[in-house]
Amino acid sequence: MTDFSRRRFLSISAGIAALAASPLAAASRVWEGIALGARARIVIDHPEAAAITAEAAAEIARLEAVFSLTRADSALSRLNAAGRLEDPPFELLECLALAGTVHAATAGLFDPTVQPLWTLYATRFGAGLAPDEAEIAAALHRVDWGSVRFDSGGIRLAPGQTLTLNGIAQGFIADKVAALLRGRGLERILIDTGEMRALGPQTDGTPWPITLAAGGQVALQDRALASSSALGTTFDSAGRVGHILHPGTGRPAPAVWKLVTITAPEAGLADALSTAACLMPRAETILQAVTRFPGARVEHLA
Repeated sequence: MTDFSRRRFLSISAGIAALAASPLAAASRVWEGIALGARARIVIDHPEAAAITAEAAAEIARLEAVFSLTRADSALSRLNAAGRLEDPPFELLECLALAGTVHAATAGLFDPTVQPLWTLYATRFGAGLAPDEAEIAAALHRVDWGSVRFDSGGIRLAPGQTLTLNGIAQGFIADKVAALLRGRGLERILIDTGEMRALGPQTDGTPWPITLAAGGQVALQDRALASSSALGTTFDSAGRVGHILHPGTGRPAPAVWKLVTITAPEAGLADALSTAACLMPRAETILQAVTRFPGARVEHLA
């Protein structure tokens, strides 16, 4: 299984490209690296930008060792392999707690235990065939967030269960980098780990302009933004079988929404909500779920 960059260019590339080409960039440094297997960027206005971005990059690398599904030695991979993990990293517990909160608020649509389904689809389509009904039903038996147990002493999965945090971890990492930099007393920083987190405004005091691939722009300041699309990444070469899977039916999300963009105080929350929203065919249902979280709002739905 590979780490997904399912939203990498859905919301942010045009916005940051414009910033890098603007006069504002003369007073800023744009760091580029990798987070969970895909490109990450940090735009910062500070005389010690090189040292600061190096520290942020180290934090991203540290968190990859917790959340990566491609690294066999990551905490998440070790949990999936053994079905249990003693003395888990605090960040993993914190992310699971947030996942549980969003799971409850979305009537179970956000569910990290869909990983067996994801593996099934990726494996079968990789071999040129769609999974059959029996295979989907078998994988569905292992999808059950309610059977996941975790506390500071350890994490326990039910037999055959595996987790994916790809629908929340990119945003969560952005939040952790933001917390690190804010703890240093810094602001006027834009963090992109696939989801966006803005600390303060730009150098000129205006919000960060984030251009959406579907058109339109969102002004971001001391907030986070995430975008999702049912067909943002697909299993099949024809681009019709999307990667966001329904934990109740085992089927891909219907392509009702070309793009869902949500902002919130934290990127992990916006990330998880935008993922779950792709499984909600009615706008009213999305709004009901999002408004359960103070400060969260739907920015684009089409």
